[in-house]
Order: sequence, then structure tokens, then C-alpha cells
Amino acid sequence: MKTVTTEQMRSLDRKVIEDYNIPGEELMARAGDGIAEVVCRLSERCGMAHPFVLLMAGRGNNGGDAFAAAHCLHDEGMDAEVWLAGSAGDIRGDALRHLGKMRACGVTLRELPTVEAWDEALAQAEPADLLVDGILGIGASGPARGPIAGAIHTINSLSHESLVISIDVPSGLDADTGLSDGESVCADITATMGLPKVGLLKPAALESVGRLEVIDIGIPWELTRDLTADPELITGWEVRQLFSRRRRDSHKGTYGHLLIIAGSPGYVGAAILAAQSACRSGVGLVSLLVPQSIAAIVAGAVPQAMVHAAPTADRGQLAVTALAGLPRGLAPFDAIAVGPGVTTEPEIRELIVQLISICKSPLVLDADALTVFGGQLEALQAASGPLVITPHPGEMARLLGRDPDWVQANRAAAVREASVRARAVAVLKGAATLVATADRPVGLNLTGNPGMATGGTGDVLTGLLGGLLAQGIKPFEAACAAVSLHGRAGDYASWRRSQVGMMASDVIEELPYIFREMLLR
Repeated sequence: MKTVTTEQMRSLDRKVIEDYNIPGEELMARAGDGIAEVVCRLSERCGMAHPFVLLMAGRGNNGGDAFAAAHCLHDEGMDAEVWLAGSAGDIRGDALRHLGKMRACGVTLRELPTVEAWDEALAQAEPADLLVDGILGIGASGPARGPIAGAIHTINSLSHESLVISIDVPSGLDADTGLSDGESVCADITATMGLPKVGLLKPAALESVGRLEVIDIGIPWELTRDLTADPELITGWEVRQLFSRRRRDSHKGTYGHLLIIAGSPGYVGAAILAAQSACRSGVGLVSLLVPQSIAAIVAGAVPQAMVHAAPTADRGQLAVTALAGLPRGLAPFDAIAVGPGVTTEPEIRELIVQLISICKSPLVLDADALTVFGGQLEALQAASGPLVITPHPGEMARLLGRDPDWVQANRAAAVREASVRARAVAVLKGAATLVATADRPVGLNLTGNPGMATGGTGDVLTGLLGGLLAQGIKPFEAACAAVSLHGRAGDYASWRRSQVGMMASDVIEELPYIFREMLLR
């Protein structure tokens, strides 16, 4: 999805109101509906039976969105209360009209017009399940002062016991630069209106923005078609378009056959996690090629997959002749994923070189399959078919022959460079995962959370990506979809189980629910 500057968003709002005769009050109502939907969905996923929602509002349009959301939440039967950073007598226009509707339906409004009032409210505050930040919008600039600063500080102080949803942009954050001149709200989810703001995708904004949701307020497509942006946000709506309705006469061969080459005596779990994830991707068939020494263990752990035992080298890892373990060679497979847990022994590099030279199907290289090409990224240009590489920052640094700190400080440049040098779709994993290919804007993913910083989640992504490729989704689109779905599943896992208590297998367990929410069938 394309991104916009503050000025571009203001222009779009004006055109929608003036040229399409949609009143600002209606746009605000749509924003409120969208925010309420995010709140309801989050509370449901977290198992909150009767959540208390505390909304913090400013005096401008961002506050108006909060008033509209509070009205919607009240209609949904939720316990909602609004704290206003200022006096109700200072509110004007569309925001005033929604304030009136909110009060008429019985939502409590508490006016806090001074910093001292906010300090007192914070000292007496009862814990809320969810905090909604509607204090400042995209029009704000400079450090927050007075009651606005008090409201921002209150949200951050209460966030230790509450989940935080920011409306449009975290208050205190510049929507164009992603920087803050003072304290800004640290949100778990930012529900932005219409289109993502460019500042929300900046690396500096990552800690404040959290997961980014885009609320559709009905901006006509013809107003946005000529916009350009790099990077572009990967959204759930775009992912949804990649999956068509399944025919009633479908069979397991309809949705592709994936081969996963993975595992070694010390890394059995990597092969299992990749295969289990692939089995949840929608692919029709999954085969595994693993060292003979672990084949029985893997077969018992993933009964849905066909496990082939490969010849092994001295230490039990895959031998150069491992492909001999496939009765029909590579012919049956619509995509291949290789790397999780295969080790970096010399035989592995020879095996991968052999594989990329003969494989015509889309091929995913991950983990050890990339490490063996450290400093020799151009060797991957020998691939006979479409190639996707999925390094984490350390692996990317080794591939590019650069310092890891440089990679993290220049993530977009690093993923573009890797894509060009390898002639591949490149995925740079981590917070705000990036996807690059030639002649297209970089895709940026903001699903996922710190709970996914645990062993095995990369193997889960590999299996999921391989499964999407085997279904015939093009490499760049498959990579974008995989990182988005992977992150969403991680978010659901964290809401059910906490970030601290998550395991990689929890992400796999959430994948069916992600697909169920995204697709009707």
C-alpha cells in the first residue's frame, strides 16, 4: 500500500469532502467505526470478557475520532470512558458534533485542562484493559505542552497494565519524519486513517508505532492511483487478493507440492517446524528430504508430510549426494525450500550449488543455506529458476561482506543491494521486515512483535513461504504475504499467550485462524 505525507493526506481529505460530497462528519464516523473494530478485535483475541476502554482525546479532529469511537464502543456494549486534554468548550466543528453524540449516548467525559489535573488523574487512575490515544493527529508539530503533554505521559505510564491503540499516529510523533521532539505515545497498535503516513514507516518510529493497521475511510481509488512511495506497506487486504476461492473439485495436487530440505542430528526441530508451518500454508503436498539419521524422528513429528531419507556425510548431516534420496528427483515439486538446520559443513555448500544449478522451480534459501555463501552473494546468480533469500541481519551482513551494524542502520539499502547482487527476491527479517526485488518499491511489514525473537520462528517463515510459492503465487508477492501472515500469527500468539511465553510452534498454531479471519472459506 502506498504511503502519504501529511500534506498529501490533507489534500486527499479536502478532495473527498469537496469533490465527492462526503462530509467531514461522515469521515470521522467511519474513522470511529474502524477504531472500534480494532479495539473489539484486540479485546476478543486477548480473552477480555468485559473490557474497560479508556480513551484519551485532544481538542482537534483526532479527538473527534476518539469521540466517534467511544460512541461505537458504547453501542457494542463495552465500558468506555473519555478523558479530554482540555475543556469541552474549546472543541469545534465535526469533533464537537461527535462529542455531542457521544455524550447523548451516555459515555462519561472527564475534562482535564491542566498538567496538574493529569497528574492527579494518573495518581488515582484505575487500570484499564485498553487505552486509546486520540490526543494529537498528523497536524501536530513540535514538542507537546500543557495538558497534551500530561495526557501523553499518562498513557505511557498506564501502558504497563494496558494495551495501547493510537489513532492515526502515536501522539507526539511527527507523521512525516517519524521523529519526536518530546515524549510520544508508545503504542501496541497504530490505527491510521486512509493511507499509511510516511513517518510511520521510518525506522525511528518503530518503537512508537507497534503494529500498523490501516482503516478504510472510503478514499476513492482514483485519488491515490498516481501516488508513488518507496517503501510501500504490506497490508492484509493485498495479501487477501492472492487467494482465490477453492474449486469444489479440488484435490491435493491442485495446490502444489513443496519439498523442504532441512535438518541434521543437532537441528531436528528446524526441519519439523518448517514442515509443520508448510502444512498450514494451504499447499497440497509437503515432502521432506532429511538426513537418514533423523528421518524416523521427523516422520513421527509431521505425519502429514512425506519424509525421504537422504545419504549422510561423516557427521550425520546431508551428503553431497543427498538428492539421490528423492525417488523421482526434483520433477514432482512446484517449489523447494532449503536451509533450516542443515549445518555449514563443506558438503552443504556443494549440495546447494548443485541444487540451484538444476532447480527450475521457485527456490527458497534460508539459514545455513545462505551462511555457506558468505561474501559470495553473486554465486547465487547461477540459479536456474526464481530465487528467494531470507536472511536475518547477521546473515545479511555475511552475505554482503558488511558490518552487522551497517545492515541495521541501512536496512532498505541492504535488502536492495542483496536483491540486485543475487538477482533474487530478498527478505531482510527482523522488526519491520523488508522485501525487495528489481524494479519495484520495497515492501515493508509491520506485523509481528518482540515475542517472535525466539528460536525456530525463522524456520516457520521458511515453510510458510515455500508453501505459498508451491501454490503458484509469484515470488515477490509470496514473500510479502508470508512475512505478513507470519507476523500476524505471531501477534495472535502473543495476545493469547504473552510475548514472554511464546514459542515458534505457537505461531504455527495461529496460522489457521489468520487464514480464517482473512478468507471466507
